[in-house]
Amino acid sequence: MSSLHGNTSGLKAGQIRRLENLYRRRIPPELVITPELARDLSLLSGEIHRQIGVLIDRRGKIQFVIVGDGHQIVIPDLREYRLAPGRLRGLRCVHTHLKAEPLSEDDLTDLALLRLDLMAAIAVGSDHRPRHLNLSHLLPPASGQAPYRVLDPLDHHHTGIHCRDLIRALETEMAQVVTRLDAGDARERVILTSVTTAPKTVALDSLAELRDLAESAGLQVVASELQQRRRLDPRLVMGRGKLTQLTISALQRGVGLLIFDQELNPTQIRSIGDTTDLKVIDRTQLILDIFAQRARTREGKLQVELAQLKYLLPRLVTKNTAMSRLTGGIGGRGPGETKLEINRRRARRRISHLEKSLKQVRQRRGRQRAKRDKHNLPVVSLVGYTNAGKSTLLNSLTRSRVLAEKRLFATLDPTSRRLRLPGGTRILVTDTVGFIRNLPEDLKVAFRATLEELASASLLLHVIDISNPRFREQMSAVEALLADLELTHIPCLPILNKQDRVAPERGAGLARRLGGIPVCARQRNSLTDLIDILEMRLSGHGGTQC
Repeated sequence: MSSLHGNTSGLKAGQIRRLENLYRRRIPPELVITPELARDLSLLSGEIHRQIGVLIDRRGKIQFVIVGDGHQIVIPDLREYRLAPGRLRGLRCVHTHLKAEPLSEDDLTDLALLRLDLMAAIAVGSDHRPRHLNLSHLLPPASGQAPYRVLDPLDHHHTGIHCRDLIRALETEMAQVVTRLDAGDARERVILTSVTTAPKTVALDSLAELRDLAESAGLQVVASELQQRRRLDPRLVMGRGKLTQLTISALQRGVGLLIFDQELNPTQIRSIGDTTDLKVIDRTQLILDIFAQRARTREGKLQVELAQLKYLLPRLVTKNTAMSRLTGGIGGRGPGETKLEINRRRARRRISHLEKSLKQVRQRRGRQRAKRDKHNLPVVSLVGYTNAGKSTLLNSLTRSRVLAEKRLFATLDPTSRRLRLPGGTRILVTDTVGFIRNLPEDLKVAFRATLEELASASLLLHVIDISNPRFREQMSAVEALLADLELTHIPCLPILNKQDRVAPERGAGLARRLGGIPVCARQRNSLTDLIDILEMRLSGHGGTQC
């Protein structure tokens, strides 16, 4: 263990020895601090004109001695002291205040963010002797109240509280709150946050979609936070003060996960992780997690794993000293290879293997397309925004039972079914993975084998949920992705789904303006016009372009 933390420059050798000797002190578990230790900290702090702090574990052993400046101490990295729901850190902080001032906002923020057992400040008098002890502890999560309680000043000789019993009681109550929250809704609780330079309406639409994604992933959204800025902070995305408020709010609500609507780069993930003990992910990670939940076939699992690894590779950064251990033994002589380098090398090797496997998938799909072409079987591909109703339409058209659920990305693996039109023409109708705004580039690459199926289509049916208030933005996102895939040369027909959820005159007006066919995918009798147009289009008549 390093002897001291903080800045010891300018201190005399004897003062440093006195600081190092603090490690030998033992505090009875029932006391916050002994009178003798409070006296010695105060005298030394007054002598060097700097705050001094100690972090004490529950056995009464001093784990850290911290030297600050005249105004504050900086608590070192505590990530090795793991947290669990309903538990505190297992460390209490006791430090000096040279002007006998009460606990500061920084003290209370550290208490809440680090989930310390206790935060105590020894008020040092002008004679460098301790006057009293200012003390605060956390409270169980409860909306609408401060996350901590500040106690009345205590005499440093007689603290008036039983430290061990207080901490046990707090953790018991916190665990009960967590149990009640889990019993009410066992889903993981999250707060969504968006920090953006975009107009407010655009940002709110994107945040609403992020809520849909979170709920589709099986998460319980507790709150959403939107912050508009002229420019994003390059390290923390938002300001440090706002991030602190957000973290404390999460602790008050029993939340363990923050989801950012923006994609976070490796530096931002590391910086935010250093500031808060909450789990932090971004929109891309959330989408990847949904895809991982939905993948059923070997091909789908390969595609999702490839996308995840390509996303994570640049984000394999050192999180703590455990990642710096060296590998020894045969083949690992000399300085060795860090755990981080091993992880990166394994990830690259796995990516190479997955890419080879998916290349074989594309070759197999190419042979299947060639076989279909040989039989002159027209292909109609359903495209559209996620949850627009593509799978439901496939089921109604072909009388199938493909999984169709009211959630985002219910379909990942392409599904094809034969359909015989009234005139006798046989066609193949293919359902595809849903599109979304800002679809992660790694997912586009990984799902190339699936999306290549669209290139062989004779006709694209662009399924649009006209009951969704954001359907125009969703249309634009689909059209942009089709352009990226160089598929705009394929005839495309807008299918205005969920007409039963809008006023008839509105549906008719949209059909005229968009040149589409209004349907209700759940009702096969509403598909008559669509089936007639399919027969006409696939008999050699041209069509509009998306």
